Amino acid sequence: MIIRKKNNTAWITTIKFVILLLLVTSCENEENEIMPETVTDIDGNVYHTVQIGGQLWMVENLRTTKFNDGATIPLVSDSTAWVALTTPGMAVFNNSTHLDTINTYGNLYNWYAVNTGKLCPKGWRVPTEKDWDILIDYLGGPNVAGEKLKEAGTVHWDTIHVANNMSGFTAVPGGQRGANGKFNHMGRNAYFWSQTVGYYLTLGSQANSINLSKNFGFSVCCVKD
Repeated sequence: MIIRKKNNTAWITTIKFVILLLLVTSCENEENEIMPETVTDIDGNVYHTVQIGGQLWMVENLRTTKFNDGATIPLVSDSTAWVALTTPGMAVFNNSTHLDTINTYGNLYNWYAVNTGKLCPKGWRVPTEKDWDILIDYLGGPNVAGEKLKEAGTVHWDTIHVANNMSGFTAVPGGQRGANGKFNHMGRNAYFWSQTVGYYLTLGSQANSINLSKNFGFSVCCVKD
């Protein structure tokens, strides 16, 4: 009796290829879940994200008008009222109502807003001092990290500065609202809050600085939990 056996080599090769393809697709899907390209705040504002080392950061400055529990963040335009605040507050540079200003530079928040722990979208947070230190160290230390974090060119920065944005962080100089309620330094410096008391990051004339006033208004860039 002659028994004919079908050659299964081609079928085995095909099955192996399909399994490999499924594994690759699965890995890509998992990666997309871990590294979302955008995140949306409670107001519906959409932010791009960038992976820098082991951290995932928002590219644009936060511009939400609500905490992530839906509560409204008071908009404080009056300088005297700003100085007297001991509760959460936010402002737009020079009290501007132009969407271009808000979309480009975001809002300025005081420490009390940061300290609620509810400023960033759920699953994100205002960075701690340690978060900033990890970022700066990954980019080579404070002497060179600034140029890798800042947006290159002079579209938003007033003067020629050392910047290449190699990290993709794309920091823009949103300025600040001082503890006296006055706005200054837009186009020259970017100031970012830390949730660590007394610490904030300055990009521009300095690599980083220490702040002891809770009545400053600074930008916020969120990092993934």
